Amino acid sequence: EVQLVESGGGSVQPGGSLRLSCAGSGFIFSNYGMSWVRQAPGKGLEWVSGLNGDGGSSEYADSVKGRFTISRDNAKNTLYLQLNSLKTEDTATYYCTSTSYCSGSSCSKSRGYWGQGTQVTVSS
Repeated sequence: EVQLVESGGGSVQPGGSLRLSCAGSGFIFSNYGMSWVRQAPGKGLEWVSGLNGDGGSSEYADSVKGRFTISRDNAKNTLYLQLNSLKTEDTATYYCTSTSYCSGSSCSKSRGYWGQGTQVTVSS
């Protein structure tokens, strides 16, 4: 059974930091590009960052560039997202998914593997 399990979310003040983790099992983790996608309350899915299978190539949405860092440890089947300089607009549920990039209709929980999400709340 394929599983992606996110953890590390929480509540922080603006300017704070969090580190999200996504543990994969049931598939060959290193064969897949992986992404973090978020969904703010009342909004659609927004691709945040993606990484190829060996971790050598990463991309970021403009809204998080310079503040978030994606990484992976294939020996541990784990994807990470370091969130720094958090803003209130970063408040969302963060999901990991088995693609290095998605947008529009390709960003759908019916495509690929998805975790259950972890909540990040940024407020003062």
